[in-house]
Amino acid sequence: MNQPSVSLLRAQSYDRASLRESLETLLEPLGGMVAFVKPGDRVLLKPNLLTGARPGKECVTRPEIVYCVAQMVQEAGGKPFLGDGPAFGSARGVAKANGYLPLTEALNLPIVEFHGKRYETVSDEFNHLLLSKEAMDADVVINLPKVKSHVQLTMTLGVKNLFGCVPGKMKAWWHLEAGKDRDRFGTMLVETARAIDPDLTILDGIVGHEGNGPSGGYPRQLSLLAASANVFALDRAVLDILNVDPTIVPTVMASQRMGLCPELNHIHFPHLHPSELQISDWQLPTNLVPIDFGLPRIFRSTFKHLYIRFIKEPIQAYAGR
Repeated sequence: MNQPSVSLLRAQSYDRASLRESLETLLEPLGGMVAFVKPGDRVLLKPNLLTGARPGKECVTRPEIVYCVAQMVQEAGGKPFLGDGPAFGSARGVAKANGYLPLTEALNLPIVEFHGKRYETVSDEFNHLLLSKEAMDADVVINLPKVKSHVQLTMTLGVKNLFGCVPGKMKAWWHLEAGKDRDRFGTMLVETARAIDPDLTILDGIVGHEGNGPSGGYPRQLSLLAASANVFALDRAVLDILNVDPTIVPTVMASQRMGLCPELNHIHFPHLHPSELQISDWQLPTNLVPIDFGLPRIFRSTFKHLYIRFIKEPIQAYAGR
């Protein structure tokens, strides 16, 4: 394994001018955006668009991050588009609820909905995965996760964010099929991340979401930006900043077991080292809840998703005319 680099930086606010400057500094030791995006590339920007139900609670990647990254992609000659597969509702509906549309419209940034196709993978256990065709067909994937605690998986960072590339309610069925075993579920998430193979991960940690996340917690100022071409190394570094034991995070444990995640002392940190950013009081969930979904929950979840996407969102769009 080549030594991966994880760029870590302090950043205080989402003011677009200062954020843009911070992102340029963050990416400079990695070669800048031009190291990842070539003229004409179709570039998927994959934020965390978890929910439209809690705007302002820092449950999603901030739109200012997406705006600045999209702008940098365009300046490198790429053609960015925004996509995600929210658990409830559409990507556009969740983006709209979280204030994305003025910024996406300012850049003519398309928002796409994900559609599934089955792909063969290198895994023996998960050798065919239903994944977003839009993600798999993109020339470049830029993963834009949010730092959040998670009541099922302890933490959600770069690897878990790529579960959004599993389209529609297939995510719920994975909870049913693999959720009874935390290690197996973590392995499935790592295999999904390995199949998507993001070219670049830029993590939004200026304000994180701690406690009973991914949506039931509360905002926490962290003043952190992180970037890496290696999503597994980035997740490992962020756990060290938060003083979270890697052995209690299934995605990190699985990536280490599979030889995809380096030890901390094998990661190059061109700006700040995790030890210079550490905090001691990051709040994890009060209690972990089971990962697996029973059939009744699957049916309720599917009904809620269909209701929001095909009834609630169209009514809100019509009422806003």
